[in-house]
Amino acid sequence: MDDKENVKQERQQAAETAREELKKQVQLTKAIREQAREEDALPSASYTLRKILGGDFLTAEVMRKQIGVIILVAFMTMIYVSNRYSCQQDMIEINELQKELKDAKYKALASSSQLTEMCRESNVLNMLKSNKDSVLHIPNQPPYIITVPENE
Repeated sequence: MDDKENVKQERQQAAETAREELKKQVQLTKAIREQAREEDALPSASYTLRKILGGDFLTAEVMRKQIGVIILVAFMTMIYVSNRYSCQQDMIEINELQKELKDAKYKALASSSQLTEMCRESNVLNMLKSNKDSVLHIPNQPPYIITVPENE
């Protein structure tokens, strides 16, 4: 009978050890669940300057609720910056083209004034005098008026 009692005692001790281990596991599970919560404390209604500068208002819950707005603001900011850059590039190109246009106008004006100067009667006469093989000369008499009757 001693063997039976020893076996019985060993079984009781094993059961008691198993119960203690189970209690420890339950306590450990509870502790882990309490520590592993992602939920932060509910944000207080009053934000102070200290909380804002300290970043306390950027809790995980607030970030999760506002992630859509944050992404939208980031996307709009990127569009704004790229649009501004594009407009600056266009303005630079417009300024360069305006300078080229102004230069072309000045060249056209200079060419036009040179042509006008060369086409004056006095300059044409001087060129005819200097070019001796020309058949053209200055007329000595006024032009004749020829009248033609309409009946003929």
